[in-house]
Amino acid sequence: MNQAYMIIGIVVFVIILIILMYNSLIARKNQIENVEGSINALLKKRYNLIPNLVESVKGYMKHEKEVLEEITRLRSEAMKTQNLEQKAEMENKISSLLDKILVNVENYPELKANQNFLQLQDTLTMIESEIAAARRAYNQAVTDYNNAIEMFPTNIIASIMHLTKKEVFEIPENQKENIKVEF
Repeated sequence: MNQAYMIIGIVVFVIILIILMYNSLIARKNQIENVEGSINALLKKRYNLIPNLVESVKGYMKHEKEVLEEITRLRSEAMKTQNLEQKAEMENKISSLLDKILVNVENYPELKANQNFLQLQDTLTMIESEIAAARRAYNQAVTDYNNAIEMFPTNIIASIMHLTKKEVFEIPENQKENIKVEF
């Protein structure tokens, strides 16, 4: 009888352990989806701001017309894609082009003094900071998730659930360099 209680106790302990590991993996997977949703909300905010920025800058920056058109094209493509890796790639290109516009603003004193543009620039800077913070949160959530699905014993449950490793947001090499401001 004592041995039966011990076997039942071990079985209950293993079942509780499996449930805890399963719930932990689900929580990590959901955390990634939550942060991904936050990133998408911020990107939508940025997408809504870009046409205003482009229109505000267009009259002044006739020479940078190609940059403005490329930002508009990338914005449209990024809004359509659901694949996070493709979206990340387009976002990196958009960030690079937005940086280029903001650096080129130095050549247009009238634009730098325009209140609407200054407000747009401040809003864009704030959104870019929020996107960077969301990317860091996403990368942390992905790292926690990847660790959980690769480490023993949760890797056993993860393989049963067919959970696969996720990719972190990476910044391309050209964006790691300092921006060169030329007058």
